[in-house]
Amino acid sequence: MKTIPKTLTALALLAGACAAQAETVQVAVAANFTAPMKVIAEAFAQDTGHKAEAAYGSTGKFYAQITNGAPFQVFLAADDTTPAKLEDEGMTRPGTRFTYATGTLVLWSADPALIKDGARVLGRNQFRKLAIANPKTAPYGTAAVEVMKALQVDQMLAPKLVQGENIAQTYQFVSTGNAELGFVALSQAFKDGQITGGSAWVVPAEMHEPIRQDAVILKTGEGNAAANAFMDYLKSDKVKAIIRSFGYEI
Repeated sequence: MKTIPKTLTALALLAGACAAQAETVQVAVAANFTAPMKVIAEAFAQDTGHKAEAAYGSTGKFYAQITNGAPFQVFLAADDTTPAKLEDEGMTRPGTRFTYATGTLVLWSADPALIKDGARVLGRNQFRKLAIANPKTAPYGTAAVEVMKALQVDQMLAPKLVQGENIAQTYQFVSTGNAELGFVALSQAFKDGQITGGSAWVVPAEMHEPIRQDAVILKTGEGNAAANAFMDYLKSDKVKAIIRSFGYEI
């Protein structure tokens, strides 16, 4: 019988110990952050051994679910007010909230010829449907309403609005042609440093309140090693680079 070298035995024991200590964190993620989160979750598992399982949806609906006992342990919102509200209500781990990204709003169409001169396409009003996320539950929808009011086209365009439950559904309306154009997150139409496909107008940041997106560990995540590791990982230079690659500011 061959003798197993002590070094291999030690490595095997270490690997077993790491595997035993690895945990899973349940993360509620704003729909606009779907694409970067998938990349981040994969890198997180490779780099730490922990696992981040994500659910995607609107920030407002996640707030309702969390306050009604949903077992999420970390919340990546599309705004900064909802995590702050949860913090005030004692539903978060104190001192863990921070802004992980600042979102950019874009008016986008799958038609490469539709948006030729920025916001003027809205004033011409030569389209059937304009998609926005539900402003009651989705911060990107709130920002879209602010932009239309600033351009003084909100009343004119009101009959043409179709609302997505969240920004992911809003993007789907536009990408499938059910709406000729819509206000979506830049990250949804952004890849490798540029907007890919269709036509777009990147909305100037001063036309709406900043879309600061905050993350926070929830009370249910206290004591979860994966939750703590994930929040630290979000602050790493590696993750910041991933987030920027999808069109977000840090």
